[in-house]
Amino acid sequence: MKKTEDSAFQEAMDGVAPLKEGERKAVPRPRAQPTVGQLRRRRDAVAKSSEENDRNQLTLGEIERVNPIDVLAWKKDGVQPRVFRRLAQGKYPIEATLDLHQRTLKEARDDVFRFISSSSRNGFRSVVIAHGRGDRGDDPAKLKSYVAHWLVQLTDVIGYHSAPRRNGGTGATFVLIRKSPSKKEENRERHGLK
Repeated sequence: MKKTEDSAFQEAMDGVAPLKEGERKAVPRPRAQPTVGQLRRRRDAVAKSSEENDRNQLTLGEIERVNPIDVLAWKKDGVQPRVFRRLAQGKYPIEATLDLHQRTLKEARDDVFRFISSSSRNGFRSVVIAHGRGDRGDDPAKLKSYVAHWLVQLTDVIGYHSAPRRNGGTGATFVLIRKSPSKKEENRERHGLK
């Protein structure tokens, strides 16, 4: 006699009782293994993040503080006085702007580092950072003081000056960035010095 599928199933299930409510246990599913591409992207993301953090040496420690109304001004040796004066007067075209209002100190530190690095890679020479004066908070000019300190630490920055009143006054800083080698070569050719 040939068994039907139903009778075979009934025979196999003979003696099996359904679980009572509360006796059920979830069986953990095995996690799918990440693909080679996913592993490579994870590794690259971690490497990029740690590389960026390793390069960002801007301090968060104690620094010399400035007053909210102080004019910020600094230049490296070798920057011509005429160039620095033009920067202070806002006579260079602004090629990029960074607004740090409402940013924490750590966020501002990372933003300034990335902004200057990116501006340098893009060949920008004159940028502005709006940091505010910091005259309304409990810790006067905190962010302004750190920005002034950080800009001196960045090798691509060759000078900075508080903006004229029409561009934000002492709540913003014009930053002069070192010329890239290709821009230097361009200048030599333009002025016949090659």
